[in-house]
This record gives sequence, C-alpha cells and structure tokens, in this order.
Amino acid sequence: MESRSVCRTSWTDVVALGLSVFAAASVFPWTVAAATPEPALTLTVRAGDWKRHDTVTAFDLAPGAARALRGTDENGAQYLIQIETNGLATLHIPDLEHRETRTVHFGARPLRGSETGTIDARRRGSKLRITQNGNPVLEYQAEPGPLPRDTISEKYVRGGYLHPVFTPSGRMVTDDFPANHVHHHGVWAPWTHTEFEGRHPDFWNMGEGKGRVEFVSLEATWSGPVHGGFKARQKFIDLTSGKPWKALDETWDVRAYAVGAGAQPYRMWDWTSVQTCAENRPLILLQYLYGGLGFRGNGAWDGAGNESFLTSEGETDRVKANMTRARWIHLSGLVDSRMAGVAILCHPDNFRFPQPMRVHPTEPFFCFAPSQMGDFRIEPGHPYVARYRFIVADGPPDRVELERLWNDFAHPPEIIIGGK
Repeated sequence: MESRSVCRTSWTDVVALGLSVFAAASVFPWTVAAATPEPALTLTVRAGDWKRHDTVTAFDLAPGAARALRGTDENGAQYLIQIETNGLATLHIPDLEHRETRTVHFGARPLRGSETGTIDARRRGSKLRITQNGNPVLEYQAEPGPLPRDTISEKYVRGGYLHPVFTPSGRMVTDDFPANHVHHHGVWAPWTHTEFEGRHPDFWNMGEGKGRVEFVSLEATWSGPVHGGFKARQKFIDLTSGKPWKALDETWDVRAYAVGAGAQPYRMWDWTSVQTCAENRPLILLQYLYGGLGFRGNGAWDGAGNESFLTSEGETDRVKANMTRARWIHLSGLVDSRMAGVAILCHPDNFRFPQPMRVHPTEPFFCFAPSQMGDFRIEPGHPYVARYRFIVADGPPDRVELERLWNDFAHPPEIIIGGK
C-alpha cells in the first residue's frame, strides 16, 4: 500500500489553491480601483515548446491590493492580468509562437469593471452561478436543494457539487439525480471503498447510509476580467460508528476563465480539490473500480449508442477505454438535436498520473479513479490534491485543439518578472 497520495505540488500551486489565504479577504474586488496607484509592472513571457493562443497562466507577485491591469508588448498586442490580495497573478496571453519571447509593460492604473468583459460569480439562494459576459457557465449546489422526485429517499439529500454545466450555446451537459443512479450529481468527487478506524464508510453510494459528503461553507467568491470563481469547504462524514464522525475536510477552488470566444467557442474552468485528514487518523482508499472525480452527462446520452468518447490515447470504444489510463477524455452526445461535449484534462501532478478511468458501458458516467491501481492512504499532515481542467463546447471534439489546451494546462508559459 502506498503511504499517501500527495501530488508533486509546488509552492506556487499551493498559493493557487488558496491555502495561504483561504478567507473572504481573497475575494477579488476588481470593480474598485486601488486608492493608491500601483507601480508599473513589466513581465517577460516565454512560450516554451508550444504555440500559445488564448492562454492563461498563474504565478506569484508580492501580496498587496487586488487589481486588474492592461498591458502591451513590443508588437502592440494587449494582455490582461488579474492580481489577488495574496499576490497570485493570472495572466491572459493572446498569442505566442513556439519558443517566442515577449516583454509586456503594464500601466499603473487599475481597470474598472466597465472597461472589459468579465467572469461573474454570484450566490443565489443555495446555488452559486458563474457567467461569462452574462451567459451561464456552471452552477455550484452549495446547501442541499429539494429532492426532484417524491420517490427518492431522504438519504440522497446532497449538496456540494456542480450542476448544471453549460456549453457556450447554453446547452446543458450534466445531469442530476438520474433515475438509474440517483446518487450521481453533475461533477462531484466522493470516495467509495474506504477504511477509517477499522470501519468501512462509503461516501459515494449514499443509499447504503454508510457515509456522505456535506457542504460546510462558501469561503469566497470573486469576479474579474481574467477569471471568476469560488472557494468552498466540504466534509466527509463516516456514518458507520453509530454517530456521524468527520473523516476528511475538503476545499474546492473553482475558477472559470475569460477565454474561448473565437470562431469555435468554448468554456474553460479549473476544479481543484484539497483533502486533509480531519483528525490524527488516516483514511485508507482501498482498491476499487471507481471513486474520485466523477462526471454524470446529460440524460439524453443515456444508452450505449447515445454518447461518444475520445481519450488522449485515441481510444473511442467506451468498453475498451474502461480501466485504461489517459491524460484527458472527451465525452459528447446530442443535446437538443445538436452535438455538445466536455473534455476533462488531468494535471500531470495528480496522483498516479496518467490516471486510470472508469467509463460506464451504457450510462453517461465517467470517473478518474486512481484507486483502480491499488490501495493508498490520505495521511494526517499530507493533503491529497487533485487538479482538473474542463473544456465545454458545442460540436464534436477537436483532438488537436484538446492537445493544445492540455499542454497549456500541463506546461504553462514561463513568466519572468522584469525585462529580458
């Protein structure tokens, strides 16, 4: 058994996850200009081994006022940068050729909300909705909502998941409480076959009453010209001891980016989960077919012939793809008579990358399942970190474009503060 499942996460990644400043203070109030003008900023941007287009990348600056700045390189191309109070900066790069280097100078005056488009995140009752220029991207179900059918047991009441998720045309690619698996919910991430203090809670199959995942709090929301999103806390509850017992604390960082507005538009957003032991007790993840990040597709995709798959390894047969490993997978089908789909990109720092997959033979269900490769443990003091990027679009998959997007995610451009 592997002793723990910690990703090879750099300090920059930890800051990006919000662990250093995980509070409402990290909200990015980009609509308010800083009271005191900040000094101008110069960055050197290096493309590396890949051609870049409509790319975002994050890096660290000194903590300070939250702000957004516009910059220009030597060729006149414009860049946007969004800087959070903890110093995490996210840069939007319009275009760079393979191995090209540009120097970008940013003005000192922060942008106001009326000067550029935005990603907007707003709480509405028990849901948080993210929009891009007013159009829906996704919703986060925070507190549990009402059960959709009277026939569903109260055991299945659940919050803390993403649904619905939308394409640029507004088509929904996720499902919630499907009749044949009522415990499936859009994008969610429970563990299935586990051991905790000698007991065996199941946080996935809620109908068995052995475990559940609960929403705790919405820690921060923000909107901005480069990205918007939220940070939330959740907890894994063991129900096998006679009383509820917390096994894991979890944080979600979800951020959507203002990209993908070209001739073939797409939505792009990152989902990051950090799981830590609630007390000085490990959670053992036993070998199993599924458990971890799960995706439930639109109900119209249910049935063996109603959904198409494509993996980074070129596999299109869903049965053959099951229990193989891949860097990314694309799932698609007809929604309102038009093709729509979602690609899930797995970060190379994720545990057991490239991760094995559960691909259901007839239902629109997918899971990146590192537990397929054997037992592992989440140990006290050693968080389990998982990072995935979602690309949601209308139309069939474009393998070349998905490879480009995965390279942006896995191998971002190099940013140097200052000139060449």
